[in-house]
Amino acid sequence: MATLIEKPSIIEAAGNKPKIIREYVGRVNSKTDIASVARMSSPEGWVEPGQTPAFDEMTVVLSGSLQVETKAKTFVVKENQAILTPKGEWVRYSTPHGPCEYVAVCVPAFSPDTVKRDAS
Repeated sequence: MATLIEKPSIIEAAGNKPKIIREYVGRVNSKTDIASVARMSSPEGWVEPGQTPAFDEMTVVLSGSLQVETKAKTFVVKENQAILTPKGEWVRYSTPHGPCEYVAVCVPAFSPDTVKRDAS
């Protein structure tokens, strides 16, 4: 049966500056664990700790640019571009070049228990 999702849940974000996470589908808003879909609004200068997640993450940049750092390379993902980061690969997201709006899809759904952030 189809389910209308009336509005997202606002999720607290990790990082050095406030970032807004609007979860539409996921463990919090729709009680879904197979995947999560969230819209992110990151300010300029935001950076989160590195992580080695136990989920694949597909990210589509709607406006601005998102910096995605891996052990092998640093990518700058621009408006209308996307990036896939596979589970088990170390990654760090940031927005050093200005604010950014993007959509993240995680399979299985994002969980604080499976994101495996670096120790502070």
